Amino acid sequence: MRRTRTALTLAIAAALAPALLLAGPALAAESAPPSSATTVVATSDAAGSTSVDDLSDDDVRVAIARIIADPSTGRAVHAAAQKALDGTIEDQRYFLETGRWIAQAEDDRVAIARILASADPKTDRAVIREANEALDANTPEALRAFLETGHRLAVAEDDRVRVARILADPTISDALRAAAEEAIDGTPEELRYFIEVGQYEVDG
Repeated sequence: MRRTRTALTLAIAAALAPALLLAGPALAAESAPPSSATTVVATSDAAGSTSVDDLSDDDVRVAIARIIADPSTGRAVHAAAQKALDGTIEDQRYFLETGRWIAQAEDDRVAIARILASADPKTDRAVIREANEALDANTPEALRAFLETGHRLAVAEDDRVRVARILADPTISDALRAAAEEAIDGTPEELRYFIEVGQYEVDG
């Protein structure tokens, strides 16, 4: 079973990344690598960003140090950054251009595996489906897309099913039915609020 396979993956991956915060877009600390041929990184420069090739050696080290200091950096990225910082300038430039994104994909896989491990197969079918598709695609872009947008939309899909089941109950009150009908056409955040709080406020 795919979910079981992923749970096993999680058990292995947990040793690599024990602490990832799973809250909306903050699911992973860094965004996917830019699509342009030359990697762009933030610098201390007021201009905002520049290519790794244009950074001085000191700027390269500062950029890596900032990644290490960022509390939202995943464990794999943190470890790769620290290893690069302890290495040569060539190691450091490779990390900013390539190694960082390889490590980010590792952190993203762990984050998705954790979502799967906590999902209920009876009520979180869309989440399980989309998470497995991202893991099966196994590209940095697919992993990041799920964590940044796909997870939110999948939760909303599952929540709409939950609300539809409430509406299918002929014994609910008129007030709850009205609130559910409003929620089912709402945003993902409105749906989640109704499931977690709103339905109990109506009949409370």
